[in-house]
Amino acid sequence: MAAPVSQPPVAARASTRLLPRSRGLGALPESAPASLRFSVGRRRRAARLEVKASGNVFGNHFQVATYGESHGGGVGCVISGCPPRIPLTEADMQVELDRRRPGQSRITTPRKETDTCKILSGTHEGMTTGTPIHVFVPNTDQRGGDYSEMAKAYRPSHADATYDFKYGVRAVQGGGRSSARETIGRVAAGALAKKILKLKSGVEILAFVSKVHQVVLPEDAVDFETVTMEQIESNIVRCPDPEYAEKMIAAIDKVRIRGDSIGGVVTCIARNVPRGIGSPVFDKLEAELAKAMLSLPASKGFEIGSGFAGTDFTGSEHNDEFYMDEAGNVRTRTNRSGGVQGGISNGEIIYFKVAFKPTATIGKKQNTVSREHQDVELLARGRHDPCVVPRAVPMVESMAALVLMDQLMAHIAQCEMFPLNFSLQEPIGMASSASELAPNLS
Repeated sequence: MAAPVSQPPVAARASTRLLPRSRGLGALPESAPASLRFSVGRRRRAARLEVKASGNVFGNHFQVATYGESHGGGVGCVISGCPPRIPLTEADMQVELDRRRPGQSRITTPRKETDTCKILSGTHEGMTTGTPIHVFVPNTDQRGGDYSEMAKAYRPSHADATYDFKYGVRAVQGGGRSSARETIGRVAAGALAKKILKLKSGVEILAFVSKVHQVVLPEDAVDFETVTMEQIESNIVRCPDPEYAEKMIAAIDKVRIRGDSIGGVVTCIARNVPRGIGSPVFDKLEAELAKAMLSLPASKGFEIGSGFAGTDFTGSEHNDEFYMDEAGNVRTRTNRSGGVQGGISNGEIIYFKVAFKPTATIGKKQNTVSREHQDVELLARGRHDPCVVPRAVPMVESMAALVLMDQLMAHIAQCEMFPLNFSLQEPIGMASSASELAPNLS
């Protein structure tokens, strides 16, 4: 008697059941990702295969989509999810865009752009309407001819080669989407996020240059509690310590006249961040901040709190001990955690560092490969920053604001829908500056 044919378990049979075939497409298992699934109706309707892979949108609740290229018609962003009735004018965004724009000083790119923004939608009589906000900035000082060499050969450590590897085509002039001009949309959106955070809970975000090449600002040189925007903006390198600022400027000047470049570090702090912001496990606040910072052009490293130096401590040395302050608040005596524990803000100052590499495009001959896969020498032209960190300061602040804004909206939606446990939780209340909104919030 023949042995019976064994059957797979019911669960296994169900998980591998195939969808119908349609117009030559092979069947997909029902367990396939939803982005690769397609529906089949009448035979005359074409099957729909949808693959989502854009990479141009940041955030879940406060969403920002940037667009444009370095030498195209312009750049900008579309902001979705902004609360209504927030006072907003182009001047609010222009302040931050002016800090980011090229041609500010001798230690930045000489490209001359006013970066004048125009709000095309999403506001009415100076107030946000709750609908998508479209911000546009035209490009006015393009020099496409400066990039003729880069059309034929790859700049070492630039995105030229990898864009070709991925897309098989690229915008040669200025680096296209890999250019720092893409960050204009981020900074415009970040200006709005900063304003809302300040109005809602008094959050203040400041960044400054803490290292240029081998010039390192001592850890105790800046008081995170008291440092001001005025101190940071008092010099062209954006270091709040005048003595070290001069040393940093000298280091940049030294390589600038040789046609070379150097990198550095930007330190960012966020004061008055409410407790409870951030979500475990995959949406930890520091994880969201790391993603945001490492999405910036030329960024190469991120650390929060004690960072890598924390590995030099023992647990008893590194732990931030809790205590009750005079107002009855739970505080920590030290802040090696950087204001975040378990992926959630604890009410202390959030601080982190972002490392930026030397600018890839330099005025020195380098060995490289052509698009025809020949070994060649390249002497790049164009206008480029000898050190990116002075202009990266507002970019870092803006990305921090976008993360905190997105996470704040997520927290309010989840944790303040029903009454709080006031013995443990605090409501996200209006800051004193919310009077700016009256009577529009009545």
